[in-house]
Parts: sequence; structure tokens; C-alpha cells
Amino acid sequence: MRILVTGAAGFVGARTVRRLVGEGHDVGALLRPGGQRARLEGVEPITPIECDLADQDAVGRALAAWKPDACIHLAWYAVPGKYLDARENLDCLEMSLGLLEVLARSGCRHIVMTGTCAEYDTDLGYLRESGPTRPATLYAATKLSLGTMAAIRAVQLGITLSWARLFYLYGPQEDGRRMVPSLIRALLERKPFKATSGRQVRDYLHVDDVASALGRLATTGAGGTFNVCSGDPVQVRDLMATLGRLAGQPDVIRFGELPDRDWEPPFICGDSSRLRATGWAPAYELDAGLRQTLDWWASRQRT
Repeated sequence: MRILVTGAAGFVGARTVRRLVGEGHDVGALLRPGGQRARLEGVEPITPIECDLADQDAVGRALAAWKPDACIHLAWYAVPGKYLDARENLDCLEMSLGLLEVLARSGCRHIVMTGTCAEYDTDLGYLRESGPTRPATLYAATKLSLGTMAAIRAVQLGITLSWARLFYLYGPQEDGRRMVPSLIRALLERKPFKATSGRQVRDYLHVDDVASALGRLATTGAGGTFNVCSGDPVQVRDLMATLGRLAGQPDVIRFGELPDRDWEPPFICGDSSRLRATGWAPAYELDAGLRQTLDWWASRQRT
């Protein structure tokens, strides 16, 4: 298939491009002019399409020439520590709706758009696609708005839409400011790492399993909402302790030196049965995925 990936140089985007290329698809990588592309080094063959999503005319011309069969839309503002309530979320919502129009005109007939588990009312235990929503940030609210509006507009345009709600991710090439890579770097450097109690429960999935899920939705043309998650609850404390054990530095982690944050939900875990019904299954158990991620960061430290 000919598949367009937006946000192709990002954490999830680059791993998705790598996966699709490995499966033999013709992959177009939509890239912001002048943006960083380090995560795509060595991934070939791909067709780079240099466009700013804000320039809908330029995107339209590029896609009219390239004509994708499907699109995996991952481009969104995601600067750690800033994105949750940033005004840029509104710009991303507008650009994403515009992209849907452009894709329809180019002849694309299936699009995978990515939402977030934060769209849900997280007080209700295991999260299912049919469950109630209650976004608490501008990021989650704009994602929910996009999913709702795009689902209606896609029907009008004759496009099938997969709305993929991503849960908690980890893996190689993640932004070093996020929790897992920050901890790994502290472990490798044998520096104290201050942490909360870590009692909150989360649902973690390796980024390559996320990439395979998005690819599955794109190639099967499955419509509707899908939780992209492991379905396995794990305490953050246990995940961090596992990394400490794998690195041989368990005493580096200082649990309880940071206060727990009152606004953080105590339990977030999804039901992935609808996604698994498409034939998808994760390849990584948590321990193996954390070991692979730790080894990736250690290899970077040696170079």
C-alpha cells in the first residue's frame, strides 16, 4: 500500500515509518521543512514530503501528486511539560481537520488519527471505547473534539476513519525529558533519581507495538475507535524498580522524595480487546521491552 505518515520524524512516527517500510509498503513521510530528522536515519526507502501542515494548499498539491491509499496522522504539538494546556493544541485541531479534507481530494480512502487515553473519565476502572469521556486538559479536549468531528466528516467524505487512543508509551528514541528515558540516563550515570511514591497504576506499551497497531489499522481499513494499549496494569513504582534491577542500580531511585501529584488519576488501564480482534498482538512483554530500551540508551552512551 501507499501510506502517508504525518509527524514522521517524531517518537511514534519514526517507529511507524520504520515498521511500514519493513513490511514493504510505499511510505510517504510528511516532514516539516527544517525539522529534526535524526530518528529517521537509516530508514529507507521512503518518500520525503516537505510541507508544513499549516499550509493546506502546499499539502494539497503534494498529496494530489503522490496520492496515498491511507494515512496515519501523528503530527501534533507534544513538547514535554508544555503540551497539556498549550494553545498550539487548537492549531493542531484546525490543521488536522484541514488534512482530512485534503486527503479526501487526493483520493485517500482510509485515515488513522491518534487520540489519547486522557479523553476518558479515568475514575471508572478499565477503560473501554464505549465508556464515558471527561477530558481535563486542552490537549485531551482537542483530541476528543477531533475524533468526534472527524468521524462525522469522514462519513460525509467517503473516508474510513480509525480513531486510535494511545495510552502510555516507552521505547527507543523517546524524548529524553520524559520519565522512562530520564530514569534510564540517571541509572546509567549512577546519579540519584528523585521520584514520587510511584503508587499510581498505568498501562504501558512499547512504541514498536504501537507502530504495529497503527499499521494494522491502516492496512485493514478498520473503522471506529480503538484503545492502543497492553491491557496490563502496572504500578509506576514497579516499572521503575524493574529498570533499576536491569541496570544493576536499584538504589539510585529515591521513592517518595517528590510529592505525589493530587491531579494524577490513581488508575489508568485500557481494554485492548477491540484492537486485538483485528489480529494485532503486542510483541513485547514489559521486562523485555524495558531491557531493549535500556540497551538502546546504553549503546548511545558508549558512542
